[in-house]
Amino acid sequence: MHEVVEKVHKAADVLREEAVPSDRLGRLTDRTVEAMKETGLVRLLQPVEHGGHEATLADFLEASMAVGAASPSAGWVAGVVGVHPWEIAMMDPRMQEEIWGEDQDTWTASPYAPIGRATRVDGGFLFTGRWPYSTGTDHAGWVILGGIVVGEDGQPGMPPDVRHFVIPRADYEIIEDSWNVMGLLGTGSKDVAMTDVFIPEHRVVEASTMSAGGYEHRQEGKPLYRLKFPVVFSAAVAAATQGIAQGALGAYRDYLAGRVSADGIVGKTDPTQLTTYAEAAADIAASRCHLLTSAVELQEYVTRGGEITRAQRLTFRRDQVRASRRAADAIDRLFKICGASGIRTDFPNERYWRDLQVGLSHICNVAENVYTGWSTDDLGGEASPALFV
Repeated sequence: MHEVVEKVHKAADVLREEAVPSDRLGRLTDRTVEAMKETGLVRLLQPVEHGGHEATLADFLEASMAVGAASPSAGWVAGVVGVHPWEIAMMDPRMQEEIWGEDQDTWTASPYAPIGRATRVDGGFLFTGRWPYSTGTDHAGWVILGGIVVGEDGQPGMPPDVRHFVIPRADYEIIEDSWNVMGLLGTGSKDVAMTDVFIPEHRVVEASTMSAGGYEHRQEGKPLYRLKFPVVFSAAVAAATQGIAQGALGAYRDYLAGRVSADGIVGKTDPTQLTTYAEAAADIAASRCHLLTSAVELQEYVTRGGEITRAQRLTFRRDQVRASRRAADAIDRLFKICGASGIRTDFPNERYWRDLQVGLSHICNVAENVYTGWSTDDLGGEASPALFV
């Protein structure tokens, strides 16, 4: 077990205590962020020359799951914010120094949706847009935003030139009161916005090159950075989802140990409850193993010198979304039999369930298009290029 994972387990009580306060605040509490930074979790995929651990992808996933089991919103932030150092490691070294030169624990938020519009000017771009779902943004010093380069007529070319733009906190606005949702309240995934902000060329990368691989020469000889962006990012989201399911299972166990139904049936001797609980525990354990094993196998493959194929990426995504769905389905079954007490807001059961439903809505957890894409490819057809693989 990586030392960071051990530190996360030791910080679990603090994370658990701050989960509800974070939800009420609409962002992670300062105490939560301090505890997370002390573990070093967000530096797991960061290069060693900037104070990172350069750990394995599986170590990062384990740490994110452990955070999510104690505090779903903190686990979601851990997964999403924690994956950004992996990408930044393959960006221009000047920008790496700008982000980590003074504080190696600096967080970077996102979203990657190509909502922004960028116009070329001398030395870079003028960038405009408003993006929802900037997870953990209140505690981040930078943000990575998706956008499309447009021509003088304001229209994108064909195919669109999609890029990732990296912007310091002073250059964008966080829109307060824009995170109004049913779950994962504590992530503070608020909108961010800017108008005609200048982004120098060295803070911009091509989205297609980052996804396919093409910037890893900046971390030559390090297999971690030869994994592909869609694999690493979707794995991070899946780990956050898995952590919530694991926490939900623990909450249900605590509830079941003392449950007595309205007609006097003791939960821990009720065959229906016990059977469903055991089945759910097995499914969640299988999902955890599925995700971690997939990550280990892929990293071992690139360590041996292999180049990840599109078929392997589709297979990883197939297994990743199935693991997320299997774990969520298990918690759904528990929630449906836990009785009226399960809907009480002073019990953690309903909060974990709500957070899990919101987590499933993320594009990386949407399963049907990935299943279709994998099956099409496996049968010799051409999978849709729109798939996030």
